[in-house]
Amino acid sequence: MVWRKILDFYRISSPAEQAGEDKKRFNRVRWATFLSATMGYGIYYVCRLSMNVVRKPIVDAGVFTESQLGIIGFCLFFVYAVGKLTNGFLADRSNVKRFMSTGLLCSALINLCLGFTESFYAFALLWGLNGWFQSMGAASGVVSLSRWFEPERRGTYYGFWSASHNIGEALTFITIALLVSWFGWQYGMIGAGIVGLAGFLLLWIFMRDTPQSMGWLLNESAKKTSEVKPKTEDFNRAQKEVLRNPAIWILALSSAFMYISRYAVNSWGVFYLEAQKGYSTLDASFIISISSVCGIIGTVFSGVVSDKFFGGSRNVPALIFGLMNVVALCLFLLVPGVHFWLDAVAMILFGLGIGALICFLGGLMAVDIAPRNASGAALGVVGIASYIGAGIQDVMSGVLIEGNKQVVNGTEVYDFSAINCFWIGAALLSVLLALLVWNKKSRE
Repeated sequence: MVWRKILDFYRISSPAEQAGEDKKRFNRVRWATFLSATMGYGIYYVCRLSMNVVRKPIVDAGVFTESQLGIIGFCLFFVYAVGKLTNGFLADRSNVKRFMSTGLLCSALINLCLGFTESFYAFALLWGLNGWFQSMGAASGVVSLSRWFEPERRGTYYGFWSASHNIGEALTFITIALLVSWFGWQYGMIGAGIVGLAGFLLLWIFMRDTPQSMGWLLNESAKKTSEVKPKTEDFNRAQKEVLRNPAIWILALSSAFMYISRYAVNSWGVFYLEAQKGYSTLDASFIISISSVCGIIGTVFSGVVSDKFFGGSRNVPALIFGLMNVVALCLFLLVPGVHFWLDAVAMILFGLGIGALICFLGGLMAVDIAPRNASGAALGVVGIASYIGAGIQDVMSGVLIEGNKQVVNGTEVYDFSAINCFWIGAALLSVLLALLVWNKKSRE
């Protein structure tokens, strides 16, 4: 056995054999990059959504009020929105492995720090800073897809990568909820930080920047996906084209209203189920986690469905899933009383709808109509609008919830009527705005 390995080591491979080995090596590295970017961005979400699980325990402990939590959430979303635009432009020009892993490392460290403080100002400052580092994740993932995969099946790959949102949400609402139930809200933040550090190691070990960064272009597939690096003026021209495209800004506004409904449930859904319907923290987190798990299905198959059955057009499926989102919110918010299975069905529909809309409105439709070397810029434009919407939602929801709270016989009673109109209305507006770009075609 030993001598055979020695002979194989010194044997000169034929060109055909070498090409076959190169192709296998290229595919291994490409899929390692894709899977690590998908899981890595999922872990980004654990470091962002940890606050959503600990809101009610923090209020119950008298640490912060609902309005203060809304302000803290707004700090993250506002900085995140600005960072999405800025870091989207930077990601196009960066080593995405270093860019993405650095953001996750810093986000993890911030979560760890917040597990050891109860200062409102420290929370607001650090959680806002967390928004900046969080904004480094999505653009890196999308730019990585553009560098490693051919455009013909972009929707399919983008759909699978977008499942990272829901993977992260499911991890958060299950693992972090368990830690909070067992040990208290501080350990929820600490646990998220530890998970984030593990994600950093995953990205640093397995992710790669481009095929060129590996020192080889291995096969025809690699040559398709690896263009000659554009010049600075090419980047500038493509990114200016994105900023001047009104369809991208309409999609950004539609995504902003979709994100209001998305983060209404993600940020306040557990609180709503506890305060309005009397669920425990663990049960409420479990119900919300259903939407995250189903969101994986919606996200993964959204790209495949649009590529296979609609010829790469995203408009019809975006309309279908947008209406599904509206119906789900109506079931969740407008049906009185405690109905576990109905709440679960609502979250199934919500997860499928939002999962697909994250893929379509949250980036893919804009990336389709943007120049290929400005994918990060297109995602940045959509991102800044989306997270400004999410931030406004967090503040308005906190103010509306606290403003409609009464103490009756020593018990806090909430009136969510205004919240219902706000959340459902945003979902409807998102659908209507998306109809305005119905006939916009992909550049590919």
